[in-house]
Amino acid sequence: MKYLFYISKFYSIPIIQPLMDYLDHSKANDYVIMVSRKVNQRLKDENIWQNKLVITTIEEGKDFNPDFCLSPGNYVDFRLPGIKVEIFHGIGIEKESHYEIRHFFDVYCTSGPVVTERFNVLQKKYGYFLVRETGWPKMDHILSYPHSNIREKFNYPIYKKIVLYAPTFSEKLQSGDDILPVIPQIINSDEIWLIKFHEFMNKQAVENIKNSNNDNIQIIDTYDITPYLYIADVMISDTSSVIYEFMALDKPVITYRTAARKDKGIDILNPEELRPALNKALKNPEDHSERRKKHLFEVNPYLNGKIAERVFSVLESIRNNNELPNMKKPLNLFRKLRILYHEKFRKGYLK
Repeated sequence: MKYLFYISKFYSIPIIQPLMDYLDHSKANDYVIMVSRKVNQRLKDENIWQNKLVITTIEEGKDFNPDFCLSPGNYVDFRLPGIKVEIFHGIGIEKESHYEIRHFFDVYCTSGPVVTERFNVLQKKYGYFLVRETGWPKMDHILSYPHSNIREKFNYPIYKKIVLYAPTFSEKLQSGDDILPVIPQIINSDEIWLIKFHEFMNKQAVENIKNSNNDNIQIIDTYDITPYLYIADVMISDTSSVIYEFMALDKPVITYRTAARKDKGIDILNPEELRPALNKALKNPEDHSERRKKHLFEVNPYLNGKIAERVFSVLESIRNNNELPNMKKPLNLFRKLRILYHEKFRKGYLK
């Protein structure tokens, strides 16, 4: 089988990495990575995947002629050959956009039962695609990450409490407008607060926290939050899917007006509740542990490091047994024209 990984965002690297590692280990390494010019330049700057076959044009993708195109995103170029597979850019199960069918994909590899159930309903409605539950590949990366003595490696004192704040950017779900102004006021001297902004975060909010001149606040600018999941004692967020990544390590979370599954941690409704909630979480990190495990089992129960293996097993079965429905996708003209427009006038839809 031949696989093409279709990447438009740099933060997709740890989602794709376990899949490539599995192919490399199984010696079935007939794959290419198709990236935007912007991502390709950053790969070169940071010396990532320089031993891999990386392509940037639709012509190269056609010449490779993949059996499958796997995308950790919402779209894939319709002109590429092969079966189109969405593996998702996160586990944002509370966001309705997670379930939007954009008519690019033949297969949806879902993370767990609660997601699979929603997509099965959509499959019955549209009919032309398959839904297969595999788990989300980034979980393999998180759980296999080398974390021994990680605080020492990243120069964080073991006697400090580490608080990780990782908000989403969605206008209706974000917490930054309310939470960021109070952070400098409530930090204890024995704490370090790590803030991981989403790349689409309000730029002024980012500048305001950078200009707070607080030595106990550090901004994390990285494509892979994984090491900081291990470093942190507690996470603060809202409705970001990174909550479930942190929960895989069975650590406490504090959410601000989260959209669903409010009992997966301590959910607060007002900024002034943050410090008391944080004190409670740091004092009793085992609280909510069973609830965390219950929710994670529904969202992504596959925590044995074999999600990548499941993905390829499912895809090979689909191809070998001709399992795809005998139905055409909708014309989807607007989105296809948008891809062509961006390629012609904005130097590529992959941005």
